[in-house]
Amino acid sequence: RKRFKSTSEYIYQTLFLNGENSDVTIHALGEEWNLHKVYLCQSGYFSSMFSGSWKESSMNTIKLEIPDQNIDVEALQVAFGSLYRDDVLINPRRVVALLAAACMLQLDALIEQCAETMKETINAQTVCGYCSSAETYGLDSVKNKCLKWLLNNLMTHPRVELFRELSINLMEQLVSSSDLFVMQVETDVYTTLKKWMFLQLVPSWNGPLGQLLTEADAWFAKRRKDSRDDVAFLDSEQGSAFQSVFTRLRLQYIINDMASARIIEGDSLIPSDWLCSVYKQQWLTMLRAEQGSDIGPQEVNEEELEGNSMRCGRKLEKDGDYSWRWTGFNFGFDLLVIYTNHRIIFKRNTLDRPCSGSVSLQPRRNVAFRLRLASFDNNGKRIFKRTTGYQILSLGKDQEQIVMNLLLDGKLPTFPLYICCNFLYTTPERKADR
Repeated sequence: RKRFKSTSEYIYQTLFLNGENSDVTIHALGEEWNLHKVYLCQSGYFSSMFSGSWKESSMNTIKLEIPDQNIDVEALQVAFGSLYRDDVLINPRRVVALLAAACMLQLDALIEQCAETMKETINAQTVCGYCSSAETYGLDSVKNKCLKWLLNNLMTHPRVELFRELSINLMEQLVSSSDLFVMQVETDVYTTLKKWMFLQLVPSWNGPLGQLLTEADAWFAKRRKDSRDDVAFLDSEQGSAFQSVFTRLRLQYIINDMASARIIEGDSLIPSDWLCSVYKQQWLTMLRAEQGSDIGPQEVNEEELEGNSMRCGRKLEKDGDYSWRWTGFNFGFDLLVIYTNHRIIFKRNTLDRPCSGSVSLQPRRNVAFRLRLASFDNNGKRIFKRTTGYQILSLGKDQEQIVMNLLLDGKLPTFPLYICCNFLYTTPERKADR
């Protein structure tokens, strides 16, 4: 039985592909299209051209100048064709070129379809290109989704190719965010930046991820030896471009651990005056905590928490019972994290378990926190998430508290499970307090 074409198929084949009854010919990029003004007027670009006082309004042959290098013949073919059919199938590999053409021709529906395609196909290979294109063509929803993907995946699923592609501006946005899904502690954010900066300086390096830190350390060590001066790398001509990113590190949570402090001092990447001011700040904060004038945050102040909280995280490969603490001296607040029976418990340890540092024996201590859990698919898309939001927890000596119970909503997590926490153990010092 003969299959009849739908009206849309007939119009696309007869008018667009065959060019029957064409009343205008478009020339661009060495190709030509025999089209129809009545269809082209769906485009804001051509609608203005044909309805205004432009000389092209009465011309039957129009040569288009294509200033955007992202636009090619194939993209124009799909963009013009979209005016003659109801549905357009977008190849994700071609979406940036098509978006560029759609923006030039002011095809709002096609722009929106490109945006949806981009949001659905964000992965390690596409995210940086999509983010750059979203910035160029004003797609805030795509840019925001790319940023969220990067915040979730930069440290949970590190990749050499991703580090190489990340721009200075983009990395600055990621490192400054309290939503960065940090694995381990702030020192690991510093280590991530060191690897990233090495790849920006030596983009030809193409080894495996496991060797990246060793190569980066060796490269910076050789540079220190060859320079024969005491100038920190970020103060050098070569390193100054990266200062804006490294200023976003929360250095107070790096120097609170002896091993980490020695690494950051030994690397000589960060200027000593940056570190001196942080050492002074931490000393005064410790005195306030030790002498009893600060038992911790009294209320949730999201602005303070966003800018000052300690960021740390952990990966649980499979379900089971876990107990851990993140390294670093937190002004005598030794916080244990326990995962058991799909519950997460915070415990203030004072006398129950051994601790490598001194602990506060104050009757009560407060901590502001936010706990986030997530699982991801192979493309880095989040398939499970939970959060407590920002809260204040007040704990007595050796007291524990369930802070998240995953059994309550009946939906259990997928493993591996990533846990990320923001903590604030002391009240941030305000300028008026100094």
